[in-house]
This record gives sequence, structure tokens and C-alpha cells, in this order.
Amino acid sequence: MISKGMKPKRGHLFIISAPSGAGKTTLVKAVLQQFRDMLYSISYTTRKPRAEERDGIDYHFISKQDFKKGINKGRWAEWAEVYGNYYGTSVEFIEKSLSSGCDILLDIDVQGTLQILKHYPDSVTIFILPPSMNALRKRLEVRGSDSQAVIEKRLLNARKEMTQKKMYRHIIVNDVLSEAIKELSAIFKEYR
Repeated sequence: MISKGMKPKRGHLFIISAPSGAGKTTLVKAVLQQFRDMLYSISYTTRKPRAEERDGIDYHFISKQDFKKGINKGRWAEWAEVYGNYYGTSVEFIEKSLSSGCDILLDIDVQGTLQILKHYPDSVTIFILPPSMNALRKRLEVRGSDSQAVIEKRLLNARKEMTQKKMYRHIIVNDVLSEAIKELSAIFKEYR
């Protein structure tokens, strides 16, 4: 209970990054089920929604013009242009949430993490690794959503991203999903 005039304890900012196919989305969904009071940051994007995606649930879909205005106004805690579309995380959402004592989970890439750490150096950073590059290749192939050329590009990007793993406080190898979920949950409990 917070007495009148006392500020709530500031929340924690958790950042999870992983190469495509390492199982980050599955892990994030699992821990959000366990920590229902944790807020998940929904990114803003200028790309068109896919058939199953909903505005405000999967992404906040906005125009390139509005996104660029946001860049000029300092609206984004981190942002990137990827294949001609912009993606970003709202500074306002992070500030309001942390100030009110809420913990936030960001699911962002290495480049975004570097930007966030400039503004929020106390962030709890977690990198998810596949058990091996062969396992990662198999996971990407089993998905069946990408051409072989795209898979090769994702594997090349994965190698580059994995060279940055040392900047993360915690590293989890997602070999056995149930064990990776336990490890990730333990990290959240440690800080919360």
C-alpha cells in the first residue's frame, strides 16, 4: 500500500531479443501468461497489417508520415527502418508505465536494444539463443513461411545478432522449451 504523497516504486524494463526462429515469441507468450500484471509493449509500424493482425493488439499501425513526425518530435524510445517500413517503441508508454510502477516487456532486436539502453541503462536484457545454427535452420524450414533465399538471409542476420549477445545481462539457450520458460521466469522473479 502506498501512503498519500509517496510515489510508487519505478517499474522494471525487460528486453528480450533473439534471432528469427529462436523461439522468442513462444517464450514471451508463456511468461506473459505467468506474469499477467506485466505490460507488453506493442510496437508501432508503418507496414500494412497481415490478415490475422489487429491494430492495437499485434501492432499499432500508422502512416509513414505520422511515424516520421514522431521521429522529429522524439516520440520513439527506439526505432528502425526495416525493408522500407518503420517500427518503433513509444517513449510515452514506457515513461507512464515505469513511473506508475508497472513492469514492461519489450520484444525488440539488437539494434533497438542498443537505442533503449542509451535512455534506460538499467534495463534487464535477455538474449535467447537457439541450441545450434543447424537447429535454427530446421526451425526456419519447418515454419514453411519463407523461401530458401529468405531463410539464408535470416541465418546470416542471426549470426550477426548472436555476436552481440555479450551486451545482454542474461542469455538463455532455447533447446528444451519448458526449461527455457523456467529460466526466463526465474529471471523475471529475481528482479520483481
